[in-house]
Amino acid sequence: MGKIMKPGKVVLVLRGKYAGRKAVVVKAQDEGVTDRTYPHAIIAGIDKYPLKVTKSMGKKRIEKRNKLKPFLKVVSYSHVLPTRYSVDVAFDKANINKVRFFKNLRKKIEFLSFQIKSCKKSLKLKQN
Repeated sequence: MGKIMKPGKVVLVLRGKYAGRKAVVVKAQDEGVTDRTYPHAIIAGIDKYPLKVTKSMGKKRIEKRNKLKPFLKVVSYSHVLPTRYSVDVAFDKANINKVRFFKNLRKKIEFLSFQIKSCKKSLKLKQN
């Protein structure tokens, strides 16, 4: 049987603060490591989605409604539900490390800002 949790796989978060949110697997860890002995994955997703915009709205209101709020989290496989969809987003595996993200807040913020830019670009181009 092949691996299900691959980088780029779209998942639904089932438990916790982000329950019901859609996310993408950034890095999957099938065997546990010393600090987390269970299979887990680093996921990146959207906490706050863009809202509907109409012609009658002003620029300021449109900007406010188009804002995205991403999240980055380490979750157990039992807390996510994989879907049949996958996204063709290239993640740099050398820079993706739990210690870097969660010990250094600046690295996490940089990654999330990159995530926002790529999401906005794909929304404008209507990809995925």
